[in-house]
This record gives sequence, structure tokens and C-alpha cells, in this order.
Amino acid sequence: MRIVLLGAPGAGKGTQAKKIVEKYGIPQISTGDILRQAVADGTPLGLEAKKYMDKGELVPDEVVIGLVKERLGQDDCKKGFILDGFPRNTSQAEVLDRVLGEMNMPLQLALSVDVDFDVLMKRLTGRRTCRQCGQMYNIYYNPPKKEGVCDKCGGELYQRDDDKEETIRKRLEVYQAQTAPLIEYYDRKGILKRVNGVGNIDEIFANICAILDTLK
Repeated sequence: MRIVLLGAPGAGKGTQAKKIVEKYGIPQISTGDILRQAVADGTPLGLEAKKYMDKGELVPDEVVIGLVKERLGQDDCKKGFILDGFPRNTSQAEVLDRVLGEMNMPLQLALSVDVDFDVLMKRLTGRRTCRQCGQMYNIYYNPPKKEGVCDKCGGELYQRDDDKEETIRKRLEVYQAQTAPLIEYYDRKGILKRVNGVGNIDEIFANICAILDTLK
């Protein structure tokens, strides 16, 4: 079960990835996690990545691909894996396909969690966090009983800078420009499946399972 998970920020793919990991026993592989681990372990590729990270630059594709290849070669990936957050564009996808082909581990599925732009904006810009206990709310979907006040501890609720409309709009536009073409790429390869990311979390997961169970 070798899967790439696609979806815009706020689509809920992180939540669904965790549920897939629990049910099917395959690892979720995030490039952010791989990078941090490789840097912490002081591996040759980790040290190479650190040079760029320390300068605030993007880690080059060849280094990221090398790290992904190393991770996919570990024993826990023999039954399969979920790639989350990589590839980010079609050029990365092409290199990944070549590497996976060499490892005799071709992708079986690109799963896109689809959510309309307006819903994503409400999900992300509506988030409020308690300054005291960290409890999360959404003013549209899960509001506190009293505006601006945490139900749990009475602390002040605030909107993080990265949840403000201008920031969110920019993130979604970057996703649309860079990552959305991946959907077309995987569709052409005949491995794309789409699932509606709006509604009850368990119902969305049931729809995902119906797709995954065909891969066994």
C-alpha cells in the first residue's frame, strides 16, 4: 500500500493520515520529520541539509529525494507507506517515480482530499487558540460559549499570525500554483483517487478505506 497524500492546507489530510497509520499499520512519512531526524542523527545527507536550513534556504530536491530514499529503504516501509508533503511539484514527482521504480516500490495511489477554497479559508482563518491552556476553537465550526474566552480555563483566545487571512490566502495560492498540478500528473498516470474532505471525520475516513481496501 504505497500512497501519496494530496490536499491543501486545512483539508484535514494530517488527521486522515493518522487514522490510516492506525488502521493499516504503515508509516506516515513527512519530509519535515525526515529532515529533522537526519539533522539530529548527523547523517551525511542530514549535515548537507543543515547547511541550507541554517541559511534559511530551501533544501535542494536531490538532498530531499536522497533522504526520502533512505527512509523508504527501512524495514517498516516494506508493507507500504504514506508520503505526506512530498512531492510538492511535478518535477519532484518525476524524480520520485524514477527512484521508486529503481527500488521496485512504485506508487499505487495518489489520494486527494478535496475541500473548496471558501471552506479552507473558514477552517484556517477561524482558528482561535487559548493563551493559557492551548485549547483550539473555530469561530465558524466550533466556537467557544463566550466570544474570546476559553471554555476550559477562562483564558483569552487569540488568532495566531499564521492564521490571519492574508497569510492563509498566500499559502493557498502557493499550493494552487505549485502542488495542484500534481493532481493532473497523477490523474494522467491513472492512480489518482479523490475523496470529499468536508463532513464527519469518520465518514470521510470510511470513504478513504473503501479506496484503500482495493489496493490489498
